[in-house]
Amino acid sequence: MRLLLPLLILFLAPPALAEAPAYKTSAPIAYVVDAHSGVVLLDKAGDKRIPTASMAKMMTAYVAFEAIKAGKIDRKQKFAMPPETWVRWNNRGSSMFLKSRQQASVEDLLHGIVTLSGNDASVVLAEGMSGSEKAFTEEMNAAADRLGMKDSRFGTANGWPDKGGTYSTAHDLGVLAKRIIEDHPELFGEFFNQRSFKWNNVTQPNRNPLLGAVEGADGMKTGHSSEAGYCLVGTAQRGPRRLIMVVAGLPTMQSRIDEARAMMRWGFDNWQEQPLFEPGQEVGKIPVQLGTDDAVSAISAHKVSMLAMKGGLATPRLTMRYTGPVKAPLRKGDPVGQLTVHYPDGLQQTFPLVAANDIEAAGFLERAWNGVMKLWGKAA
Repeated sequence: MRLLLPLLILFLAPPALAEAPAYKTSAPIAYVVDAHSGVVLLDKAGDKRIPTASMAKMMTAYVAFEAIKAGKIDRKQKFAMPPETWVRWNNRGSSMFLKSRQQASVEDLLHGIVTLSGNDASVVLAEGMSGSEKAFTEEMNAAADRLGMKDSRFGTANGWPDKGGTYSTAHDLGVLAKRIIEDHPELFGEFFNQRSFKWNNVTQPNRNPLLGAVEGADGMKTGHSSEAGYCLVGTAQRGPRRLIMVVAGLPTMQSRIDEARAMMRWGFDNWQEQPLFEPGQEVGKIPVQLGTDDAVSAISAHKVSMLAMKGGLATPRLTMRYTGPVKAPLRKGDPVGQLTVHYPDGLQQTFPLVAANDIEAAGFLERAWNGVMKLWGKAA
């Protein structure tokens, strides 16, 4: 049986505080999410299917990261540029400038994909890992399914226009960005934060307009094609807060620069984390059966906070749930329930609650006495 205890917590907020201004963007597609809380700060057509252009290379990198983590490929392993692949991709769009039959290690190809957005590097890695680009895109789509990217499909390893076969949404690309960071933090830090990369004596810059221009910016991936316009998935971290943003469909490179930087700064400047409970702070009490005490203090296992606009405190609705009955013996730190923070837009955050102290199992006489006292209390 699942029991629900409503938890009422009041916040004193100063009257008539102005809300942070809504962000107005000229981008047809715009999406900003707080990675820790999952709160969406801005959503303009975030679920509309769009061509991915080179943002698809994020999934190419993710599949490679997964393979490295699983030991299926080695970073130092080398793949050669097949002559037929060179004919197709030599200097076609963004390029790493691989030469025909030239070998490159997995890590060099990843730099070519992530930093340089190399179409050639993407296909060489795909063919080297899976035998063919088609087989590799099947792995990309399997990964998308696992990550819950329900509105995404990949028909190429590099995002080259393929008559609508490759598409995603700003929301799905945000999910992918978050999983790259969380599932592969070291590889993310190594490959997505590089300002430039040199190959065959040619040094090319990373086109990400956030790097070096917005405090805390450390990735992700640009994209551009005639059908997709100028696009960007970007992320930045300041202290415990990380924002992920997506813009797409912009008409020029400069408009992408301007919108991306302004949007990311707006997300940090107008929103803040609002603490609710510190680690170890009591959230409520939960009944305990067959114990030396008839209730246990439920404390937060971690810091509990919510996201709120700067300038005033938000008043969230909080509920505490536990699976009952909770029976003794209990040990300090045992899971006893969950605290849920309910936002006005329907989003929920859930945090674990644990026992604050030990409670031993009561003996027969203690249980009998406790039963008598409960009956006496009801009668009184």
